[in-house]
Amino acid sequence: MSRPELAVYASDPRDSRGRQYVEPVDLSRTEYQRDRDRIVHSGAFRRLEYKTQVFVNHEGDLFRTRLTHSIEVAQIARSVARNLSLNEDLTEAISLAHDLGHTPFGHAGQDALNACMADYGGFEHNLQSLRVVDVLEERYGMFDGLNLTYETREGILKHCSVEAAEKLGDLGRRFLEGKQPSLEAQLANVADEIAYNNHDVDDGLRSGLLSIRQLKDVDLFAGFWTEVQRAMPGITERRAIHETIRRMIGTLILDLTQTSLERIREIDPKSVEDVRNAMPLIAFSDDMTEKSRSLKKFLFENLYRHYQVNRMTSKARRIVRRLFSIFMAEPQLLAPEYRSASREGYEKARKIADYIAGMTDRYAMRQYRLLYEIEEV
Repeated sequence: MSRPELAVYASDPRDSRGRQYVEPVDLSRTEYQRDRDRIVHSGAFRRLEYKTQVFVNHEGDLFRTRLTHSIEVAQIARSVARNLSLNEDLTEAISLAHDLGHTPFGHAGQDALNACMADYGGFEHNLQSLRVVDVLEERYGMFDGLNLTYETREGILKHCSVEAAEKLGDLGRRFLEGKQPSLEAQLANVADEIAYNNHDVDDGLRSGLLSIRQLKDVDLFAGFWTEVQRAMPGITERRAIHETIRRMIGTLILDLTQTSLERIREIDPKSVEDVRNAMPLIAFSDDMTEKSRSLKKFLFENLYRHYQVNRMTSKARRIVRRLFSIFMAEPQLLAPEYRSASREGYEKARKIADYIAGMTDRYAMRQYRLLYEIEEV
């Protein structure tokens, strides 16, 4: 199947607002393809393999990590981007980069690091993802970061406080003016929700923390589970789970595509600027929004707050808090590249937060043991 032409409301790399540092044009790739390739080759992207989605990496080899989650988001987002004649390369780049700033131990690690940074501006993983691609990656001789295009950086920054937006210049202006990002950025955001909701169901069942009996009370799951049982009598439970989740994802993608097309036709944007001035155009129908919200609520109450997950969450918070505390008190324990020239204040705390946020689950646990436990020789 040939690649569809871009719609007038799609992001065209020829019209990009460019990079922070001007570079020669690559004759073999578009600007958004270059962004995607830089993200895939970055150290931060590789580290996602060992960062928690829900289950800490050592708890099982088959559970999702931040890396596999990001790949699944990109696959879903590209499928819908093609249906809507959006720019697939930009959509993929944003999807692959959206979690680069996540701490070890998932949201538990972020919450703990945010609390540690309360006196220094806090910590938010979307801003940290931007910081990774703008500053922290060290792969090029002429500049810090990956020097990505404006459009990819805009998509990475899904949320932003007014205070933070004021410091970001042009990139933060849409948060101050109430404007929307590109449709590619909007799509990557919704694809993230589709991926984690459905794949957390799969991981929850695989772990034994969720049961089919519980999920039969969730409309989005129950209907397809019954459909699979009727269509394939005698199917094993594992296969039935996969068939059910496959149908859930397919239905969400179809609803998202149809609803988004309806909104686009209603608004009839003639350019990316029209998109920025409109309401959000990538969305589910009201019925699917409610079903998706119910699934999310179910997962929050039954998986993310399960006592076994809570135990690891509590341990994760303690590890992050104590690592931050000991590095602030004794910065000489840090390798030279992670020390700040300032002995106190924001700069010192930010360097330590960068170091901890970049850790994998296993590395954070290893550092904790090295610093706090005495092993007998």
